[in-house]
Amino acid sequence: MKPTVYQEISVGAMRAFRAIVPEPHNRIPLTWNNAPTLLASFLPFVFLAYLARRPGTYQMRLLLLPTVIVANLTTGFRYMFTIPELNVYNWGMALLSEVVIAKALEYALTKEGMLKVGERQPGQLKGKEPVKGSDASTNGHAEPDALEARLFPPWLYDSFELIHTMRGLRWKFAQGTHIPTPTRPQERRAFLRATLMSFLTNFLLLDLFESIVKIFPGVGVPSGGTIFYAALAPVPRALLAGFRMVYDLITLVAVGALASAPASWPPVMDRPWHASSMHTLWAHSWHQLLRNTFLVLGGYPGRWLAGDLGMLLGTFVASGLYHECSMYTMGRGFDHTVTLFFAAQGPLLIGERLWRKLTGRRVGGLFGRLWVYFVMFIAAQPLVDSWHKRGLGGGMVIMPVISPVRITLGVLQKYWGVGRP
Repeated sequence: MKPTVYQEISVGAMRAFRAIVPEPHNRIPLTWNNAPTLLASFLPFVFLAYLARRPGTYQMRLLLLPTVIVANLTTGFRYMFTIPELNVYNWGMALLSEVVIAKALEYALTKEGMLKVGERQPGQLKGKEPVKGSDASTNGHAEPDALEARLFPPWLYDSFELIHTMRGLRWKFAQGTHIPTPTRPQERRAFLRATLMSFLTNFLLLDLFESIVKIFPGVGVPSGGTIFYAALAPVPRALLAGFRMVYDLITLVAVGALASAPASWPPVMDRPWHASSMHTLWAHSWHQLLRNTFLVLGGYPGRWLAGDLGMLLGTFVASGLYHECSMYTMGRGFDHTVTLFFAAQGPLLIGERLWRKLTGRRVGGLFGRLWVYFVMFIAAQPLVDSWHKRGLGGGMVIMPVISPVRITLGVLQKYWGVGRP
């Protein structure tokens, strides 16, 4: 029987999709030989970010968008680390790929380009005429701080900042994002010292918690295992320490080596353990690094379909799919327990709003904090268990050779027999 046009289109589309996102067993092992190809796939995105800070480039950005999306799907979902302990980095590459795709969609679809606060078009402040002729040194880009300008051309620094900013402190797209109050000295040297101490503290905490997770039989192994032991506490603590450690390291490089201003690096979280409602947790206390990613991938389409309610629900559905699609790259299939947990946050926030309308009081206080702890430490256990059953707990986050905890345990085992049966 001759296939229908619909069947031919469906088969062709699936083959094209699988050429970009293969089945896990058909992915290409990542080697030193193909690593340059992987890195080169980011170049279209870099060019798109440059165009987003140039006036009159809307049509060029639209034409470039498909190339950027395909290139970054390839980056995150076609190549893979084959060493079992490095499987977690497949997850990380997919997370990065999804962030880049969300950024690319915003850069291309925002007609006026990516504006900083106070601009009416890239490089031009409201109420000021654009600079022309020999004085147009910014090449259409807003001037960075004086110290930054001495190190990089303005057009390069501007594009670099747009690519790497997640909370967008000086950018129009991020207006309304909660930024925690700085807790470190704002003088450069004192800031770097405080950040270095924070990095070392969080490194040691992450190392301790990661080592504890790996002690439990059948949990911290690449093949995966359940987290349902009596001592669950290291799992959420490791997540918080990991966030802070990575953020501190990037901050040290940005401020110490790239001359970024300390004020551009406020705390990554705002005391999430003090949150007394789920609204406070997600809107203020938890990190806001992926806020715009979820708005682009789900919130804005949801608002187009169903207004503010659709925006709320779409944002959290996008969050769930973001986390679960990246787990697919670890080769253990889908488990939409993760998707459902994040998608359920929208109805929970609606419930808190209904509580306020019915009682006249916001969710808060001691009972509000217990409510947050219930959601994050009890209701979230199936989510964490799903991740660990698929090998997340067995990933090598800190290499054993630089792990103080595992080096100490090795010495104790060798000379005193600690940990031997």
